[in-house]
Amino acid sequence: MEIVLGGLGALAALAVAWLVTGFRVVQQYERGVVFRLGRVSGAPRQPGPTLLIPFVDRLSKVNMQVITMPVPAQDGITRDNVSVRVDAVVYFRVIDPVRASVDVQNYGFAMSQVAQTSLRSIIGKSELDDLLSGREGLHRGLELMLESPAVGWGVHIDRVEIKDVALPESMKRSMSRQAEAERERRARVITADGEFQASAKLAEAARTMAETPSAMQLRLLQTVVEVAAEKNSTLVLPFPVELLRFFDSAAQQSARAVAASEPVSQPEPEPEHEG
Repeated sequence: MEIVLGGLGALAALAVAWLVTGFRVVQQYERGVVFRLGRVSGAPRQPGPTLLIPFVDRLSKVNMQVITMPVPAQDGITRDNVSVRVDAVVYFRVIDPVRASVDVQNYGFAMSQVAQTSLRSIIGKSELDDLLSGREGLHRGLELMLESPAVGWGVHIDRVEIKDVALPESMKRSMSRQAEAERERRARVITADGEFQASAKLAEAARTMAETPSAMQLRLLQTVVEVAAEKNSTLVLPFPVELLRFFDSAAQQSARAVAASEPVSQPEPEPEHEG
């Protein structure tokens, strides 16, 4: 009886050891790939507790979270022969844990190397203006270049973005001079356009004053009012010729009116001489 009890105790101890040795927990953000004697056994284990056969099964956990991988800065020459230094960031995640564990030795390192080579290729195919202002197209092109090998590794590319573009100091100075020249050109164009519009308005005002001579006098009086508001003691104004002509014509009309109002004197008859 004691031998039977001892055997049962040994079996219980073995069962407990088996449970302790083969008990694993898969986190919510992980999937477990079980290798039984070197071969993948069944579908990936879902989150939660799972049991393995000790010394037979090996559990490989694969992270299913989105991984943010910075791409080291790469030196290159653009299509318009400008030396630049560009770095980027890649967001990817595993969608097939079996392929990510079997088909590639280290999918993170593999993605890093592919991202670096793809970034250098994009630099050589692009111009400087595209790297500075047209990055959306470059992001899509870089994502397509990474997606092709990533599909075979069970990896999905969520997003690829260029972080920064470093330029040589000489190129920065050249771009600064170019921007300054562009701003000066715009300022000159705006000034010339303003002068053209002002000259057109002045010409229109001159035509209006030529058709109505009294407008010149009204403008002169308005100028006097504006200058008098500054409380100047001395006021010097140009005297327009049109105003002189106005006074001359008024004086001539007044003289004609006076001449017309005076009576015309009759000559006295000569006395007759007697013969």
